[in-house]
Amino acid sequence: MRKTCFLLTLSMMTLASLAFAESWSGKLIDSSCYEKQQSATGCDATSATKSFALEASGKVYKLDASGNKKAGAALKNRADRAADPSKPQSTEIMATVEGTEHSRRAKESP
Repeated sequence: MRKTCFLLTLSMMTLASLAFAESWSGKLIDSSCYEKQQSATGCDATSATKSFALEASGKVYKLDASGNKKAGAALKNRADRAADPSKPQSTEIMATVEGTEHSRRAKESP
């Protein structure tokens, strides 16, 4: 009985967290470059990028480790869908991210 209650509670918490998921669309950028320049200009993501961020509606959202892994894999596997394959791929990469926003706060020392 105790195990059933635990599983039921865990299921409810998981479903509740999914209810708060949001979706953002924007330009995929190199997070390290953005931190150095404090500007997304010239910080287009490449297949060599290890940490990604999404610039959406004037705000920059850094991806977590799981998001970085997914973005890196997608970037390495992307194909140019242009009508003319002889044209170079665009350096600007648009993406849609679904998840929850978490802000990191610095821990205060006593």
